[in-house]
Amino acid sequence: MTGARTRGHRRGLLVALEGIDGAGKSTLLTALGQALRRRGYSVRLRREPVDPLLGRLAQEAGAKDPWTGAVYFTVDRHLAAPRLRADLRRYDLVLTDRSFYSTVAYQGSRLPRRDRLRLEQLQRRATVVPDRVVLLDLPAGWLARRLSTRARARGPLERARILGRVAVAYRALARRDAWLVLDARQPPRELLRATLRGLEGSGALRPSGARGKTLRGPRGPRPTP
Repeated sequence: MTGARTRGHRRGLLVALEGIDGAGKSTLLTALGQALRRRGYSVRLRREPVDPLLGRLAQEAGAKDPWTGAVYFTVDRHLAAPRLRADLRRYDLVLTDRSFYSTVAYQGSRLPRRDRLRLEQLQRRATVVPDRVVLLDLPAGWLARRLSTRARARGPLERARILGRVAVAYRALARRDAWLVLDARQPPRELLRATLRGLEGSGALRPSGARGKTLRGPRGPRPTP
């Protein structure tokens, strides 16, 4: 269904925010939703994993077995896909804190290349491929500082060494698929401005101040490498 029209209506745009834990995705998600609503767009916010139990099982299993952890995340994504598709029919934009790319980066970066490609193929079949991806890139030297300020207890995958590896995997995906990459060390207001400029520059949004609202229709899924 990705990239297709549903019963004659253009599908909304799916924008994913990606990055390691502590990069600022949740803060940007809220601010971006508010900014787009002020521009007149209907917006739905979502976060992954959708099911807290599956998310916890995925984290616990993934610490020892990346493939098992990835399967839990995939099940969560598959079960949530009907609601996601319904939201894309109803809203102009659906903004998601994480997408299947997080599984490719976190669990996939621990797998051999052949298994990593199989994992990505599985993800693409389980859910909707994002139309735009914004990567909040956080240099390795800032990881410990960000983690030390997080109020909640760290999950089993929130360790500086692990997150450093995941950050490298994210950068490789961003280069391959031409994501919008932002320096996560910037203040939240600057990240919001840069995200809006990037979405405007890609043709996804009409520039601020222009009359009316325009959404560039979803692109078809990229071929799996």
